[in-house]
Amino acid sequence: MSSRDLVLVIKKPHFTVKLHESVLEVDLKEGLKKELEDVLEARPILRENLGFLFQTVIPLDVALKHIESVGVDKKGRVKISIPHRRDIVIPLSQSESKKLVDKLNELIPIEKQRELERLQASEQAKAEREAQRARGEFAEEEMERHPG
Repeated sequence: MSSRDLVLVIKKPHFTVKLHESVLEVDLKEGLKKELEDVLEARPILRENLGFLFQTVIPLDVALKHIESVGVDKKGRVKISIPHRRDIVIPLSQSESKKLVDKLNELIPIEKQRELERLQASEQAKAEREAQRARGEFAEEEMERHPG
């Protein structure tokens, strides 16, 4: 993630929220949680396998394409729903929450559409490769049947 795709930054005493065009990133600033977060970020395999255990303790980076919904709860906190994971709750002020939720609701559909287009392009490329292989195999068979 580069600063080029950075959309919004909210700094709090114990954490920083960074919204990129395709990822929501919550970085903790100090203590044991910060150390655990650093370990998980440094070891992607650990993060993939154990990340769900820590997501209530350490809010990990979340691809916008995976977010099902976002909203503001009664206390003014941002609540992010992700299928097959526990919800992530980010304690912000009412105005910060609204700003973040508005931006997320703007970017999530765009990122989901990009992902759909990537999947469709991948499927199309796969079908084209299979068709080329089939044509190549057919041509080989013809050459064997009718040499010269």
